[in-house]
Amino acid sequence: MLGRGVQYLRSVLFIFQMYSAMAIMALWYVPLTVLNRENSYRAVRAYSRYVLWSARWLVGLKSEIRGDPPQDEVLICPKHQSFMDILMIITVVPRPRFVMKKSLRWAPVLGWFAIRMGCIPVDRGKRRKAVQQMIDGVKASADWPGQLIIYPQGTRVPPGAYRPYKIGSGILYEGLGQPCVPVAVNVGLFWPRHSLLRKPGVAVVEFLPRIQPGLEPHEFMEKMEHMIEDSSNRLMREAGFDGVGE
Repeated sequence: MLGRGVQYLRSVLFIFQMYSAMAIMALWYVPLTVLNRENSYRAVRAYSRYVLWSARWLVGLKSEIRGDPPQDEVLICPKHQSFMDILMIITVVPRPRFVMKKSLRWAPVLGWFAIRMGCIPVDRGKRRKAVQQMIDGVKASADWPGQLIIYPQGTRVPPGAYRPYKIGSGILYEGLGQPCVPVAVNVGLFWPRHSLLRKPGVAVVEFLPRIQPGLEPHEFMEKMEHMIEDSSNRLMREAGFDGVGE
């Protein structure tokens, strides 16, 4: 019981310094990003690396990247379990652009850098409108190449839970004509969505083999979901997860 209490205190300290660091680093990087949009990537990468480093030393949460992070223009479809999988992907992908919920564009610091990076805000609750916003956003940023990242379930999904995969990723796969890199994770075991507690362990993000263009959208969706779910379940079993939702 005492050990859990100490871990909880460490977690609170970690979260406090994480957001403090965000404010401090923004003071340095906002002017640089105004001058050169490329600095938005340097800013978010520096911040992400700092957070992962501080998680290791303050709460004992290590991070591990498996597979081959893409360096070319591809569509990336990751499992989304917590803020940590975003941070880990940012550290190894050179020009990440996320399809994100529209409300995040007004988030202090995060929203401004997201727009400068070329992220695409959509109304997540309005399916038809969200799809059109996504398509329009991709067209508008065609001259700003990078790795487009969409979370195919549309939101964070805790370990042991299931949410259906949305057609948006299939539309992008067909429309872009690019390879898709599915991504499996186990990070929600250690960085839960609805808790301040950060647990020690090894959080893994694994880049899976590419799905080449040319499949029909429904074939692509079925293959992608199978790859992500099977691999994420494998990673969670490796970490000792028994399959019972948190």
